[in-house]
Amino acid sequence: MKPLVSCGVVVLGALMALGCATTQSKERCNVSSKMTPTGFLNKTMTVDGNTRNYVVYVPSDYDPGKKWPMVVFLHGMGERGRDGLLQTEVGIGSAIRRQASLYPCIVVMPQCPGDTVWLNAFQHIDVAMEQTLKEYSIDSSRIYLTGLSMGGYGSWAYGALHNDVFAAIIPICGGGKVSDAPALAKVPIWAFHGGADSVVKPLASQSMVQAVKEAGGNIQYTEYPGVDHNSWDQTYRDLDVVKWLLSQKK
Repeated sequence: MKPLVSCGVVVLGALMALGCATTQSKERCNVSSKMTPTGFLNKTMTVDGNTRNYVVYVPSDYDPGKKWPMVVFLHGMGERGRDGLLQTEVGIGSAIRRQASLYPCIVVMPQCPGDTVWLNAFQHIDVAMEQTLKEYSIDSSRIYLTGLSMGGYGSWAYGALHNDVFAAIIPICGGGKVSDAPALAKVPIWAFHGGADSVVKPLASQSMVQAVKEAGGNIQYTEYPGVDHNSWDQTYRDLDVVKWLLSQKK
């Protein structure tokens, strides 16, 4: 009889272990099912009745239980289109792929249609921002704007239009209207440009910086000596720049 008891104990123990394993497995599945996807996430939105693609970058340690800063990135002319992907390959997306830990924030990357420029496509930014604010846990006092080249122009203009939203702006190798200076003076700005830029002359940034200064704004300017149009790689890969940006609060 003893062997039967031992066998029964073994079987019972096995069933209990199986039950525990099954329970633990279910718990793990439940936890996994509640996790928010991270990385470069493809999104869609509707603008003027048309479906448009954009991307949201979500850090690997994203926790919806806390508030996160949000950066809105405006790409350059070469990344326009409809695929929703090109805008992640140049600028901030490239910097994140190189060193993700540099950007502990949500990054929104809308894409400007191929037949226009950011100055005529602000609604794409509006909708991408609105959807991201609804979908993720965002700190409304830490929303930032940055862009390069055509996106630099877009940053100056969109930032002036929504100076009540952004805690700071980083326009890179772009320009704008000096008449926007009073509105831009209400937002901390750090502008960047290559000193040898052959596409958008440094004067485009210099004139905006001077106008914002004269309007009493809090603005810094960095010009990279000998650098042509690509002044964005140095900027987006600079830890001090990212720290400055994310330290600003509305």
